[in-house]
Amino acid sequence: MLADAHCHLQFSAFDADRPAVIRRARQQGVSRLVVAGTRLDEIGALTALSRPGEVDICFGLHPWFLDDHGDDDIEQLAQALASHEVVALGECGVDARIDSPERQWRLFDAQLKLAKRLALPVVIHCVKYEDEVGKRLGQLALPAGGLIHAFTGSLQQAERLIGLGFTLGIGGAVTHDRAHKLKRTVAALPEGSFVLETDAPDMTPQGAAGERNEPANVTLVAAEVARLRGISAETLAAQTGATLERLLRR
Repeated sequence: MLADAHCHLQFSAFDADRPAVIRRARQQGVSRLVVAGTRLDEIGALTALSRPGEVDICFGLHPWFLDDHGDDDIEQLAQALASHEVVALGECGVDARIDSPERQWRLFDAQLKLAKRLALPVVIHCVKYEDEVGKRLGQLALPAGGLIHAFTGSLQQAERLIGLGFTLGIGGAVTHDRAHKLKRTVAALPEGSFVLETDAPDMTPQGAAGERNEPANVTLVAAEVARLRGISAETLAAQTGATLERLLRR
């Protein structure tokens, strides 16, 4: 089962042709999409997309939108997660490229604790904080683990996160010629430790450079990862599809 484990079909970039985008993914053999939330005001759009097992949804508070998150958003997020059919909490996390690290960590910690209380997997955005995030996850021992979205860290960091019960999301970055370290890491990952994703409309693979990214392009990610690992794209799709099912417990 070929799946896009992380995309953002709720974003306005898809307003003009969202059904066609989903249709193109299906035509490319992508049978499952996971759409990650970033703000509370997206919940209506996310629930409208939901088709459990085909288009699954998550709710979360992304660090890029700190100024959009209010003081009571964690409580509202908890209520939304409890009252809708979601597969995870997320996207949440920390990003060293943006300001307000203390605010980011407070918001992230609150969501990790909520994921633990609700026994939900958590979808984590982590840029240049892999070691710190690994330490935090080790302290919290989340029962349902989660996804480290768009992983680009080292093999040592990957092994630590996998050992904590987390799955790695491998996206368009691995397709780029300059991504030598990431290619070596992906080639060495244990089977069952990673899934494929697009982060559409962002993180466009090399074969679609200059275009809006979309879930159909997970086939380009799959082709490169299969090449790196010396297996067929069909075998990779079956392996990563099964990994996603285990992660989401459905």
